[in-house]
Amino acid sequence: MTALSVNLNKLALLRNSRGRNYPDLQHYARRFIELGVQGITVHPRPDERHIRRQDALELAELLKDFPEVEYNIEGYPAVDFLELVSKCRPRQCTLVPDAADQLTSDHGWDFTQQLENLKPIIARLKQQGIRVAVFLDPDPLQAELAARSGADRIELYTEDFASTFGTPQGREVFGNYLKTAGCAQELGLGVNAGHDLNLENLPDFLSIPDILEVSIGHALTIESIDQGMDHVVKRYLEICQAANTGN
Repeated sequence: MTALSVNLNKLALLRNSRGRNYPDLQHYARRFIELGVQGITVHPRPDERHIRRQDALELAELLKDFPEVEYNIEGYPAVDFLELVSKCRPRQCTLVPDAADQLTSDHGWDFTQQLENLKPIIARLKQQGIRVAVFLDPDPLQAELAARSGADRIELYTEDFASTFGTPQGREVFGNYLKTAGCAQELGLGVNAGHDLNLENLPDFLSIPDILEVSIGHALTIESIDQGMDHVVKRYLEICQAANTGN
């Protein structure tokens, strides 16, 4: 079964637009957990335009009451981000190569340039008992290099898959993901995935064997507005439970 981790960034963005604690992230984290999700994800950015540092700390405290639920913090490994992660001690930290002013994640790490820079950061996080994933484009060479970094998992950046889904070039693009996932798994890396996965395209993506976790926020939030939160989370969990995984 593939684990579903819900990204709370979009709810935080809605809250921040009105200047009061509504929607309350603690309330919605609890609701998602009650509905059966296996993880909560946040991606704090330097400008705190959605998830704030305080949110990350408060969610870390909340999730102590739910040890079966994984806490995943994503972000660029700047000094202040790494300090926050050390305070929160999430189960997983996903390193993402975002610029400070970036609207959203739009590419994976280039390990031909960053391997030596990331090695000590990954080692430091693992020494704290934190599983480390690295955001990666669908490229087997990058997976081979990521395996040398000490990371435990890769998270496949799935925008290319989502944007070509249902088009003539979609199958070729999907093949790149299939090859990269297989390469990573052969090298002992776990495989996560995220970015623009939704109820329509997720079943096809999870035909890739042994995807351990998907992180979904934007689409899940919009679909919940359209169809209702309980129904949408139930459908995601059904898709993930049906996934081809031996774990």
